[in-house]
Amino acid sequence: MKVLNPLRSAAALSGMAMLAACGTAHSDTTASTATAVANAVQVQQIRNATVKIDFSGTTFLVDPMLSSKGGFAGFEGTYRSELRNPLVELPLSVDDVLNSVEAVVVTHTHTDHWDEAAQKQIPKNMPVFVQNELDAKTIRGQGFKDVRVLKGTTTFNGVKLSKTGGQHGSDLWFADPARSEAMGPVMGVVFSAPKAKTVYVAGDTVWRPEVDQALAQHKPDVVILNTGSALMTGWEEHPIIMGKQDALQATKAAPNAAIVAVHMDAVNHMSLSRKELRDFVQANKIQERVMIPEDGEVMKF
Repeated sequence: MKVLNPLRSAAALSGMAMLAACGTAHSDTTASTATAVANAVQVQQIRNATVKIDFSGTTFLVDPMLSSKGGFAGFEGTYRSELRNPLVELPLSVDDVLNSVEAVVVTHTHTDHWDEAAQKQIPKNMPVFVQNELDAKTIRGQGFKDVRVLKGTTTFNGVKLSKTGGQHGSDLWFADPARSEAMGPVMGVVFSAPKAKTVYVAGDTVWRPEVDQALAQHKPDVVILNTGSALMTGWEEHPIIMGKQDALQATKAAPNAAIVAVHMDAVNHMSLSRKELRDFVQANKIQERVMIPEDGEVMKF
């Protein structure tokens, strides 16, 4: 922004020069503000794995679970399956959740990431990004008109979306074909744009080489991890998503990134609570690195 020297005599400037100087300052300020808005990153934890990401001027909704509290049964064969899901209400109205959303990302179609309420209440012409043709067929069958399979990378409104890999459970769990088929594939997504901070949503995965690869390749500034340590009955030693040790691992694997821990306290099979994770984070002195947002909380980067 152009700044006038306050010691300079007003008589030395003609009216035209003064107008030009003011116009330049205003123009530079407006351009600077517009650039800042375009490069801004804001993440709002909605509930469970549902996050709203305002990225470089575009708003994405990831893994929407929009049911009212107790809207569907607990997951059969999982920890605390007698409880009805979700365990808590949304922190704001569905209209507020969907306000300004321009695209939806569904990392996989398990009910706690893409429920019947989301299918009914999200506009059918909303662009929906999915991991494969099978999920695309499922969501198109629910009436959605603009379902896009994320293959490698694609660009939406100037934001690059990059698909990343993962595995929804341990190698031991996936060694059995029936269990592997029941759990199914998953993806993560990296959001990037010139001059904006890069955001990596890991999705429903345990820590895998694919996670290390995503961190090394994309060097994200913000890493969103699903850390509820979800459990299957009889497999309590083998969580099917990340937990507290993975939050610690993330601070080491991505030493310059902010770690955001989500997917807790909202569905029956999560065994790790926010309180337990906060205690762990404090004990390991990583509280400056790991953010554990409450439902509805907004984080700006």
